[in-house]
Amino acid sequence: MNKLFSIEEKVVVITGGTGILGGTIAAYLAEEGAHVVILGRRKEAGDKLVSEIGQKGFEAIFLETDVMNKNALIDNRTEILKRYGRVDALLNAAGGNMPGATIPPTGTFFDLNIDDFEKVLRLNLTGTVLPTQVFLEPMVAQMKGSIVNFSSMAAFRPMTRVAGYAAAKAGISNFTQYMAHEVALKFGEGIRVNAIAPGFFITEQNRNLLTNPDGTYTERGNDVIRQTPFRRFGKPEELCGTAQYLISDASSFVTGTVAVVDGGFNTFAM
Repeated sequence: MNKLFSIEEKVVVITGGTGILGGTIAAYLAEEGAHVVILGRRKEAGDKLVSEIGQKGFEAIFLETDVMNKNALIDNRTEILKRYGRVDALLNAAGGNMPGATIPPTGTFFDLNIDDFEKVLRLNLTGTVLPTQVFLEPMVAQMKGSIVNFSSMAAFRPMTRVAGYAAAKAGISNFTQYMAHEVALKFGEGIRVNAIAPGFFITEQNRNLLTNPDGTYTERGNDVIRQTPFRRFGKPEELCGTAQYLISDASSFVTGTVAVVDGGFNTFAM
């Protein structure tokens, strides 16, 4: 059997692993034989996800963390290394938005709340940089590893309203490319850094923005569908294959790329 895409026995750390997208990927990777470590703030949600994975006969653990607290991340790393002895992959899936960092249709740029803007930048961008700093170290020691960041369609084009989120995600795409050559030139070809840019998927954070209580689409939801050639939102499980590819040896000559999973949204012009 060809095991090019195999992630069996790999130790995979996922920040933001209690969200819909991160949680779906975590469960899939566990079913593919990886040792999955879910990092997040919501202990109850994390324990529930670990239990659900365990009931299917697969392995995952949850560790409470704060992606903007380096000491907490170092404590997580210590526990992971004590348990598994290595870290093979890091998926930086933590992120989010805040109302104050957006500009509503009836508002203007002057309504942007700078405090919330900075918080969104820190959560998304700094919340990617810090885990990368912490979990890159064992990868350097073993001279092999894969880091997968999470970008966004908002990184490619200046979408309306999401000023803070878009700035942060554009930063993540740039950081991904920077780190790709930074680690390859200084630590060797065994460590790769890539990103996934999901199109539009219904999550806990954007559900009310894209859908009405009765399940119909809001005006913004309809705008998204109109610009998506597949004419639908993505399903969380449709991110799993790309995540597995970027973690596995199938992508051993791939670094610095932002893999788009969007139903064609980013190709659509009119």
